[in-house]
Amino acid sequence: MEPVAATMLPRALPILLLLAAAVTVSAERAPTLVFILAGQSNMGGRGGATVGDRWDGVVPPECAPSPRTLRLSPSLRWEEAREPLHAGVDIGNVVGVGPGMPFAHALLRSPACPRGAVVGLVPCAQGGTPIVNWTRGSEMYERMVTRARVAVAGTGRIAALLWFQGEADAMRREDAVAYAGRMEAFVRDVRRDLAMPNLLVIQVGIATAQNQGKWLDLVRKQQRAVRMPNLKYVDAMGLPLANDITHLTTQAQVRLGKMLADAYIATL
Repeated sequence: MEPVAATMLPRALPILLLLAAAVTVSAERAPTLVFILAGQSNMGGRGGATVGDRWDGVVPPECAPSPRTLRLSPSLRWEEAREPLHAGVDIGNVVGVGPGMPFAHALLRSPACPRGAVVGLVPCAQGGTPIVNWTRGSEMYERMVTRARVAVAGTGRIAALLWFQGEADAMRREDAVAYAGRMEAFVRDVRRDLAMPNLLVIQVGIATAQNQGKWLDLVRKQQRAVRMPNLKYVDAMGLPLANDITHLTTQAQVRLGKMLADAYIATL
């Protein structure tokens, strides 16, 4: 799906080949704190992109480009981040504003943020994907792990995985019931494959269900039932929704980004 052969690279591929895929950046602009952004459409960002077939192009100040915020591009190159952050990554969908850029801005403004930090955002979300599409060995999972490994091939370190997903699992009761166990397996696998047993994961409690799925409350209950070390929960319920009653508005995404930043900063 992603236009690079590296999307399905085996986990055993030598790190030198991954380094060769990534462009070099100046030492001052290399990311020091790396965040993986994964899940489905609300992480991919639909702010300003839920009417018609294009994004409205509105970029709030909290989402403006900054030399201290980089993104790993679809071709595995660091570049200055800008909206839509998931352009070229959330394949086949019209993407807009998501929580990643406001998260980075809020973090960099915080007194708790390390002096001189450069945030590297690694967009990996794909709209419409249930959690089974993120199991170890799947295309989505392997793409995410490959991109995460490339992102820390230099001097940076993965600070957290930001996860916003579950709307697709609210359409069938059997998927809703299985959500907590599948989420726990996902976190264990990611931590093992990235050799980070204590990787911080910040999970967003979903606020909507895909295609008006009726098991929203059950998925939310399962999300709150996940009990693992270094796993935090941020609730999107109550944030403003677009007219499609499925996706967060641009301003809701800005608020969510700040909530995620607060959750991360509280762990420092």
